[in-house]
Amino acid sequence: VALPYKPYFYIATQKGCEREVSAFLSKKFQGKIAKLETVPKEDLDLPNHLVGLKRNYIKLSFNTVDDLVKVRKEISPAVRKNRERDQASDVYTAMLSSALSGGSLSMDEEGASRKVANQMDNIVDMREYDVPYHIRLSIDLKIHVAHWYNVRYRGSTFPPEITRRDDLVERPDPVVLAFDIETTKLPLKFPDAETDQIMMISYMIDGQGYLITNREIVSEDIEDFEFTPKPEYEGPFCVFNEPDEAHLIQRWFEHVQETKPTIIVTYNGDFFDWPFVEARAAAHGMNMYQEIGFQKDSQGEYKASQCIHMDCLRWVKRDSYLPVGSHNLKAAAKAKLGYDPVELDPEEMCRMATEEPQTLATYSVSDAVATYYMYMKYVHPFIFALCTIIPMEPDEVLRKGSGTLCEALLMVQAYHANIIFPNKQEQEFNKLTEDGHVLDLETYVGGHVEALESGVFRSDIPCRFKMNPAAFDFLVQHVEKTLQHAIEEEEGLPLDQVTNFQEVCDEIKVKLNSLKDVPNRIECPLIYHLDVGAMYPNIILTNRLQPSAIVDEATCAACDFNKPGANCQRRMTWQWRGEFMPASRSEYHRIQQQLESEKFPPLSPEGAPRAFYELSREEQAKYEKKHYCRKAYKKIHVTKVEERVTTICQRENSFYVDTVRAFRDRRYEFKGLHKVWKKKLSAALETGDASEVKRCKNMEILYDSLQLAHKCILNSFYGYVMRKGARWYSMEMAGIVCFTGANIITQARELIEQIGRPLELDTDGIWCVLPNSFPENFVIKSTNAKKPKVTISYPGAMLNILVKEGFTNDQYQELQDPASLTYVTRSENSIFFEVDGPYLAMILPASKEEGKKLKKRYAVFNEDGSLAELKGFEVKRRGELQLVKIFQSSVFEAFLKGSTLEEVYASVAKVADYWLDVLYSKAANMPDSELFELISENRSMSRKLEDYGEQKSTSISTAKRLAEFLGDQMVKDAGLSCRFIISKKPEGSPVTERAIPLAIFQAEPSVRKHYLRKWLKSPSLQDFNIRAILDWDYYIERLGSTIQKIITIPAALQQVKNPVPRVRHPDWLHKKLLEKNDVYKQKKINELFTSEGKRQVLANQPPEGTPSSQIGDIEDFGAARSLQPPVPITNKRKRVPAAEESQQLSQYLELSQSWREILGPPPPLGTTK
Repeated sequence: VALPYKPYFYIATQKGCEREVSAFLSKKFQGKIAKLETVPKEDLDLPNHLVGLKRNYIKLSFNTVDDLVKVRKEISPAVRKNRERDQASDVYTAMLSSALSGGSLSMDEEGASRKVANQMDNIVDMREYDVPYHIRLSIDLKIHVAHWYNVRYRGSTFPPEITRRDDLVERPDPVVLAFDIETTKLPLKFPDAETDQIMMISYMIDGQGYLITNREIVSEDIEDFEFTPKPEYEGPFCVFNEPDEAHLIQRWFEHVQETKPTIIVTYNGDFFDWPFVEARAAAHGMNMYQEIGFQKDSQGEYKASQCIHMDCLRWVKRDSYLPVGSHNLKAAAKAKLGYDPVELDPEEMCRMATEEPQTLATYSVSDAVATYYMYMKYVHPFIFALCTIIPMEPDEVLRKGSGTLCEALLMVQAYHANIIFPNKQEQEFNKLTEDGHVLDLETYVGGHVEALESGVFRSDIPCRFKMNPAAFDFLVQHVEKTLQHAIEEEEGLPLDQVTNFQEVCDEIKVKLNSLKDVPNRIECPLIYHLDVGAMYPNIILTNRLQPSAIVDEATCAACDFNKPGANCQRRMTWQWRGEFMPASRSEYHRIQQQLESEKFPPLSPEGAPRAFYELSREEQAKYEKKHYCRKAYKKIHVTKVEERVTTICQRENSFYVDTVRAFRDRRYEFKGLHKVWKKKLSAALETGDASEVKRCKNMEILYDSLQLAHKCILNSFYGYVMRKGARWYSMEMAGIVCFTGANIITQARELIEQIGRPLELDTDGIWCVLPNSFPENFVIKSTNAKKPKVTISYPGAMLNILVKEGFTNDQYQELQDPASLTYVTRSENSIFFEVDGPYLAMILPASKEEGKKLKKRYAVFNEDGSLAELKGFEVKRRGELQLVKIFQSSVFEAFLKGSTLEEVYASVAKVADYWLDVLYSKAANMPDSELFELISENRSMSRKLEDYGEQKSTSISTAKRLAEFLGDQMVKDAGLSCRFIISKKPEGSPVTERAIPLAIFQAEPSVRKHYLRKWLKSPSLQDFNIRAILDWDYYIERLGSTIQKIITIPAALQQVKNPVPRVRHPDWLHKKLLEKNDVYKQKKINELFTSEGKRQVLANQPPEGTPSSQIGDIEDFGAARSLQPPVPITNKRKRVPAAEESQQLSQYLELSQSWREILGPPPPLGTTK
């Protein structure tokens, strides 16, 4: 069924010129424009638009997208020129030109604009010209993927009727095909589609597996077999043994044509599988596009019109929340599917095809099974759920960035509110600061992150608390208020339905008072993570923040609602950070003049030099800003941070806020369902029903995955407003969100510091330890049938009342009646702390530098000993030294052993000593294969080798050396994986020049010897054993550095003797420990005395109100004495000549007395008339 729909865009004209411009355009573009109509649209940039003013736009509709593009190309330059003209002119110049041309000074702009000879000069704006056609249609007609529709065909003359069926919610079962290929390759090289062949294609269609083998490569026929890694991931495989590669590809194409899959799934198929199959098919005279409809598009992605292509790698990267080092299929399957997939060394595959074909077949199908079940379990439900609300095809929903998805949601909301879309934000070059410097970059200060403590904190090992009794007084006074807020606001229970309110309040007060009585104590800690749920989205919703609501005085001056007492302007603070040129405005103009007379390098080597005006805007700005300042000022830019206050309109059209709220509530729905299925799983485990346990577990994982993926996009609504090219762009809004969030966390930290110990501040939460006797969870009983029992977490409730008092928006306004423009003002606050914990242990590493802390690095363990969170360590990163990763993966569990801090560090030291022994013994008892794995480092090159120029690094040296012995084709593309070791020779050379590619040790002996002698600069080298080549001191230092950060420095900071003596403390720490332990240490003066500050003493007399003025007369002897001891005051006496002394006294008296006291009374009035 074909559904015709005309693409269109809007243009804005000078006021009152719509009719003339419409007539002009219909004549100029006759045959291209299908329809012209004037449409009133809600323009949020229009002054005083809140009273219902709309702007007239001309809607240009076209029969084809091609016509739209042609007309847009002609109108676009005129619009840009007119906009620049309007920005340059002002009211005065318009009036002057009007007067000079014979018009009246009071002439309105309507009359002025009608005199324009060329109507193109009256087109001042163009909107919605860059909305892709399929997105335009999806938004306008409300046609989304993943909904059921009734389609009524009405012949070729009338468009079909398409109506959505919201009553049908059952999801259909599409035909899903997941495939993976195994190819031949030359030793140590990537597979090359020109010379290598496909050995096997393994694929699964709706749970049934198939394997096609190429018998030219595979030595024997493979029988049908089963590969089922876990009972729930069944994998029966049917095998087709084909004589050669051509028959293998033909068989696969035929099977795809026969089964007609709706969705084809790959893992990194856009980059590897599809291009390889396409090239090999072409080599055998087959066209993949003609056979199965798949071909590469302009973005380098493989798509087809009749079938969706889902590359699971895109989902893993954007939505899985897996660390960067776990993005390959094996690691992702292990994390998400819960089993270890079969792994093979790529260099062994070709040998196995002939010697162990069955093992290779098992490996091949394991990838297809992992890809299929990962898609079905995680990717499919998520993409399906998003497609119901995002106006894009599934391929785009999977591949586009989260900011683009946010923008699509906003476009839907704006269209249905009749709001014209803003144009995409364009970079403004050479913006000036207030004092005339050229801005290089302007942004805002982000969230507040801070590491406060280092060491190991365990819930069963006591630690020291030094608390403030006044803080407990404050908490005791607010107990009733805190609990009332928690019950009514967070749980939604009326207080009159609660039966044990006073009992709980009394219980909390008893605990708080006991802590107040003994504020300094050694006690087992409670390890908590207090974080704000969806903090940034909730700050946006609480304060009604949206890009269109950022207003200035001019906007408010034009608004009818701006009256005395109007409570619609909410002023909020944020921190602006700018980087600007040190050069002044006059210097900048001089630079511009000089550059206009210079020549610049050509774009291509054989091209002619370019003049300044021929450069792009970006290149011009670069030359203007950087080169002069680098020479004249020895620095490119100066950084400045300043606090700014911005006004937020509380009455602005709320479409942005509504979009964020709807998406947040959608995520909360999934979180709620996740909790429901978690409870059902617990119930099923108690009953022991295996099938029910399996079903509940699957549903729990599904909803957890959905809420996590929605979290990614929900948090992007904040980041989106600062994205380059965003339609709804606002640096002020992003700055306000961050600054408010930082203030919330800082305020929470101030309280936690007085009642416990904060360990680490995140952007949206705080890790802390509280005393074990601190009030935790309390059960509130009620007469409410739905909620007879509610558990309140006091640490969370205590912070939430602070947030309510400090961050509630009392100015929130909502449009109640659009006809009479009536707004209702209410208080709004959806920012709430959530309590995670208590946890068993938290390990925080220390920095090797004095006075510094390592932010965003910690390991946290649950009460059952499982790892709850691991953040920032090398073990989670891509690349990095394998030895360090292996050490870290084994060391954290050792922190759970022992019952005192000394025993904990002793158990951890055993792990460290083991790996140090391996290095000091030069891995004497370790096979070479394990040693290579241990000391290798893996780095990926994001660009081509030639793009790095003269830069130096270990990976660049490795790439150059790989090209030396494997050929230049190795480094022609980006993404080269460099595995290397560091050699001892040439001695004295920097580490970057001692990187040896690991691949050389797998090369032929003659080749290996030749290149090792060359790279090590040792022509007489005879011992080619890896142990003789390695720089063992370098590896000992690398491991020692990690041991210092995780074990020895934190131990010293927790008053534990160095548990790994072979790893010395840094000099600063060693000195600090010596000072601390020195029994003969002399005390510093500030330890004995405290400074009281300067006092002003006038003419050697103590001023009134100071303690010395309170020294009583002898007659008052025995009266009540002041509780504070008198402060001794010493006065320096100087011999002063008598005349000078009397002069000083007279000056003092003159200043302290009135004229009547000094001069006496005036003479009496005389009697003379």
